[in-house]
Formats: sequence, structure tokens, C-alpha cells
Amino acid sequence: MLKARNTTLILLTVLLSACQSAYYGAMEKVGYHKRDIMINRVEQVKDAQTDAKEQFSSALEQYQAMVSTPDSELQDHYDKLNSEYEDSEEAAQEVTDRIDAVKNVSEALFKEWKEEITLYSNTDLKRQSINKMNATKRKYNSLMKSMRQAEERMNPVLNAFRDQVLFLKHNLNARAINSLRGELKNIETDVAQLIKDMEKSIAESNSFIEGLENTG
Repeated sequence: MLKARNTTLILLTVLLSACQSAYYGAMEKVGYHKRDIMINRVEQVKDAQTDAKEQFSSALEQYQAMVSTPDSELQDHYDKLNSEYEDSEEAAQEVTDRIDAVKNVSEALFKEWKEEITLYSNTDLKRQSINKMNATKRKYNSLMKSMRQAEERMNPVLNAFRDQVLFLKHNLNARAINSLRGELKNIETDVAQLIKDMEKSIAESNSFIEGLENTG
């Protein structure tokens, strides 16, 4: 069973790789190269991070409102908090998907770049291309580290929201609200750190894009 499962995963990986290669090939035929796709996908990560930053702030505001809500309005505020949590989950997943897409095209770009370097007959041009590739890769690795760090910051906030939403689902009363108050400070701290890391990642994305465009 395990062998069959591993074989299936390998086949899916091969098929996915083939589809991606076909996609990149088709895009290049219309003048849209991997470098252009990388820039576009980094832009998409920025947009997803901006949306996530706003969504997590909105969820925190609803969490804060829930803490001081009258008993008569608990159900309404719970529904809003649950909706904010679900939206936050979707925003977080979008960030992850966008980062994965950047990783995918970047791996294809650097693989192609490395292969093309072997085709040079001019030693000086070859050296310049190697230096440029290595410099770009260093900046890319720094960017990915920043993106992944901001991505990871979403987890403790999501976990805290999930715990409280699940608890409130079956304990919608004043005592349950006290549990929200006890966790509020931690969530406020985590959201503040998340926003800080998101903004750092967005700034690094801007710098990375500017560097690629200026050396293109």
C-alpha cells in the first residue's frame, strides 16, 4: 500500500512539473519570461500579505468587541467573530499559496539560468552571469526567509482565534467571555508582531522587485 502511494505521489509530481514547464514555455512564446512571472508573483504575495494584515486587524477588533459585549448580544458577536476567523484562515492560506508560487517559478528560473551559463564561450560574460545569478539568489533567499517568517506569525494568532471560537460555540455565556479577556493581551501582542513582520516582508519585496527591474 505504501509503495503504491509513493508511486502515485511521484507520478503526480512528474505530471505537475510537466504542466508547469508547459506553462512557462507557453508564456515565453508570448514574451513573458520566468523573471517577469517571478516579479508578478512577488507582487501577488505583497497583495495577499496586505489583505491578510488588514483581515487579522479586523478579526482582532471583533475579538476586542466581543470582550465587552452585553449578554443579550453574545450570539450576534460570536457569529461575527467566527466569520472573521474563517476569513483570516482564508487570507492566511492565500499568503501561503502565493509564496509557494514564487518558490516554484524561482526554482525554475535559477535552474534555467544555471543551465544557460554552461553555454557561454566568453569567459568574462560567463563570470558576470554567474555573479549576477548568485547575487539574485542571495536576495531571493533573504526575501523568502522574510516571507516565511511573516507567514509563520499567522499560526499562533489563528490557533488562538480557533480555540476561542470553538470554546464559545458551546459556552456562549459571561464565563466564556472571561476566557477571551484572559487571552486578549497575548493576541494583541501576536497581531502587532504579525503586522510588523508583514510590513517588513512587503518592504523587502519592493526592494527585490526594484532590483530585478533595474538590472533586467
